[in-house]
Parts: sequence; C-alpha cells; structure tokens
Amino acid sequence: MSVDKFHAVVGGCCLLSVARIHALFANFHLEMISSLALNTYARQFSHLSPSYHIFHPNKVQRHSLDLQNQLNTELARRMGEATESIITINNYIAGKHTPPTTNQYLPVIDPSTSTQIANVALSNSTDVQHAVSSAHAAFQSWSTLTAKSRAAIMLKFHSLIRQNANELADLIVLENGKNKTEALADVAKGNETVEYACSLPQLMQGKIDRVSGQVSCRDRRDALGVVVSIVPFNFPFMVPMWTLPIALVTGNTVVLKPSEKVPLTMCKVMDLIEEAGFPPGVVNMIQGTRDAVESLIDHPLVKAVTFVGSSPIAKIVSERCHSLNKRCTALGGAKNHLVALPDCDVEGTASDVVVSYAGCAGQRCMAASVLLIVGTQKALLDAVVEKASKIEPGVEPGKMGAVIDEASFNKIMGYIEESEKDGAKIILDGRSWVEKTKGRGGNYIGPTVILHSSKSDKAMNEEIFGPVLSVYQVDTWHEAIEIENSNPFGNAAAIYTTNGGHADWFCSRFRASVSDN
Repeated sequence: MSVDKFHAVVGGCCLLSVARIHALFANFHLEMISSLALNTYARQFSHLSPSYHIFHPNKVQRHSLDLQNQLNTELARRMGEATESIITINNYIAGKHTPPTTNQYLPVIDPSTSTQIANVALSNSTDVQHAVSSAHAAFQSWSTLTAKSRAAIMLKFHSLIRQNANELADLIVLENGKNKTEALADVAKGNETVEYACSLPQLMQGKIDRVSGQVSCRDRRDALGVVVSIVPFNFPFMVPMWTLPIALVTGNTVVLKPSEKVPLTMCKVMDLIEEAGFPPGVVNMIQGTRDAVESLIDHPLVKAVTFVGSSPIAKIVSERCHSLNKRCTALGGAKNHLVALPDCDVEGTASDVVVSYAGCAGQRCMAASVLLIVGTQKALLDAVVEKASKIEPGVEPGKMGAVIDEASFNKIMGYIEESEKDGAKIILDGRSWVEKTKGRGGNYIGPTVILHSSKSDKAMNEEIFGPVLSVYQVDTWHEAIEIENSNPFGNAAAIYTTNGGHADWFCSRFRASVSDN
C-alpha cells in the first residue's frame, strides 16, 4: 500500500515509562487466603557538574511564596525598566521554604543573557536528613488515605497548573532559555501526566480470584514510602511530573531534587502543591549538587529513586541504588536516527527534521540527531538547510533559545570543530550566531548541519545535546539499519517514505527503544 505521507516512528519518548514508574512505586502483593495459611509475596521491581563557584551571602533572604512580582521585575529589567532582581531559592521541607544549613548558595544564570537571576541553596546531608525525615513522617498518614482522596487533591493541583501555566512558562523561559511556546508545551505535557495520575484509583485496583473451593487469591498494591526524584535542566516542569504525581497518588511521599541550573519553576510548583492541599511533608524539595544527590540515594529511609540525565551518571545512580537494594528507574542519553528514502515527501520531511533537531535548542532526549539519507537527495538536504537557516535567536515564539550554560556551549562547539577537523563538511554553521548575538549575551549556537564522510565521527555516535544534525549518505536500506542498530543509545528511530510497505520494513528492524534500569 502507499499513502501521500507516511512517517513511521518507533521507540517513543520517555513518557512510555509512565506505566513502569507506576509499577515502581507500589509493592505488588499476592495473597493466598484459605483456612490453613496466609502467604504474602512481594514482587521486587526492581549530569552532575564537577565544580561551582560558591558564595556565602551576608544575609539569607526568605523565598517569597509568590514569585510573580520578582518575575515581573526580572522581565522589566530585560526591557531596561529595572536594574536588579536576584531571587533566593531555598529548600522546601515540611511545607516551608527553608534555608540550607550550609548557608551556601550557587548563582543561577539566565542562558539567554548570561546574567544572574537567582541564588539557589547548596544543601548537604543534614538538609537531606531533614527532608527525608519530613517525608517519612508524612508517609504514615498520607499512605492510609484512600487513593480516591489522594487523587482528589491531585485533581486540584491539575487545575492550579492550568491556571498558572503562563507564569510557570515565564519562569521556564527565564531559567532555561527556551522560547515561550516551548515553555507552555513543557507545562502542558507535564500536566498530562498529572491528569493520568488522577485516574490511578481505577488503574491500580487489585482483584480477587477464587482459585479452588477453599482458596481465594487477592492482589493489592501498597505504597513503598519515601521516593526521591532527581531531574535535569532541559524540561523544568515536565520531567519532574513523570514521577511526582504518580508517586503521590499511589500513596508515597516525595523528595524532589531539581537541577541547580533551573530551580525557579519547581519552587513555584511547591507553592501550588501547598495551595492544592497536600499536607506538609508529603512533598519536599532539596536544592544542591552531587553531595545532595548522593545523600538522598544513600539515605536508608529512601525506598525508590528516579533519575533522568546523562547515561554515565544514570549508570552510576542505578548501580548505587541497586547495591543498596533500592528500586530505581534511571533514564540516560539518546541518539535518535532518522532515515529518509528517495520517495519521501521533501517538504514534510524537511520541516519535521528541522523542528525535531532545532526545537528546544536540541536539548531534549527525543531530538533528531542523525539523518541517514538513502541515495543522493540534494533537494531534501537543501530544504533542511533552507528551513533551519531561517530560524532566529531569541525566546519569542518561533525563535530558538540559547543552550543552558557555557559548559554546554563549549561542548557543542567542540563537536562541530572536531567534525570539521576530521573532514566533515559544515553545510550550515551555527557558530555564526556568536557574532550574530554579540552584545546581547547568552549561550547562543545556531542550527548546524554537518555532512559526514565517515560514520565513525564522534558527532555521529555520541549525544551532543544541542542544535546539531549529523547527515550521512548510505547506499542501501541494510546499511541504514546497521548504523541505527549499532548505536547503544535510544530513544527513537523514524522512517520517512510515502510507501507503507517500506515503512513497515524499517519499523520491524529498528532497535531504538526506551528502557529503564
């Protein structure tokens, strides 16, 4: 069969892990009930920056429960209407914004201007102890509520997110650098998981089977206890929502560790958590870096950990959790491959490719990374370059924001420069944005397209996490599949063709997927 446009995608995004995360947070009990015995069986489910400049403020300022006034001041400062706005972000423990015992803070930098917008707490093991103890104490009463009662509070939280979506998006733009449209989508996609969690009272119901005349079999799911969620910078709202709502409705309490690069959004979310009616201690938040993460993982009262970040760190987190017999879902890096056949719709394919690899400045686990062109397709390559070259820098809708920090900027530049050195052709050079954005500040790298002559180039095989598309021409379908299959990363692969049979051939052979450790 054939259709006008057939875009087949396999693998899917990290939201496919929702069902697994649901399983992560509950013990599955199978009870054999008879006059003779009662037996219970439980099924066991189961990027940290190296250095920072640390400063000691002379006076620790309490975080305001409403960030809107400070946000408005910062937006006004950007337009030249204000001169200073530094927000202090503390921990959130037992329903209160709490300064760290270290009295140490890190600067938070606006990626689009390279100016400091906030100070975020640098926590230690003592702060972690306070947060985990708070969560553990709250678990005793929270877990005894019915799932329906917990979901009712979550439904109020869902409504508050919709009411405050614009403010949350403004915070995301400010601290992450993505454009406003992308930020609103960040909030909307996260709220979809909140909505899913509201349905858990029906989805997590147990069942009773009468297996013989005197024996009935009943299964149920019990909450674990304290769950820790360690999240990255690239989606300040959506990724925390992969864990928080599901863990809460299933009866667990949570300690969230947001990225120290983007703490503002989750700080606002803690206010919404309180307004929704979650009791103090049910949700806690610890700011900080490596020390805080390790203390959270190692704490004996923590029963499960979720992590999203780079593959090397995901492996360390997974191994550390499993050595302590803790449940863990650790999601790492990605290298997503697109294959374009000669019969693909050029206009549609080019548009999809550009949106995928340049959206969110390429800082997402589902971004297109490698485009494998079967045969010579100059028209497609020209269309990709033409569309990508029209993108302008900025945080306004339709523009492309800066990458998160100087370290990421230098890493991405390094991949481009090394590819050029190794003989690849830079057919669209995002390095030109350095001059283009001169005087405005920010870590701007424009959309970049690299035509490789060797499939062994580093940019072809490693996660870049930036707006860089590697293009490689292959002669056969089998060669394209071999390249996709040999890459150790997920998360997805796609085939562009107008022939359904061709699409089916590739979909049945792609090996990209999302899995947890």
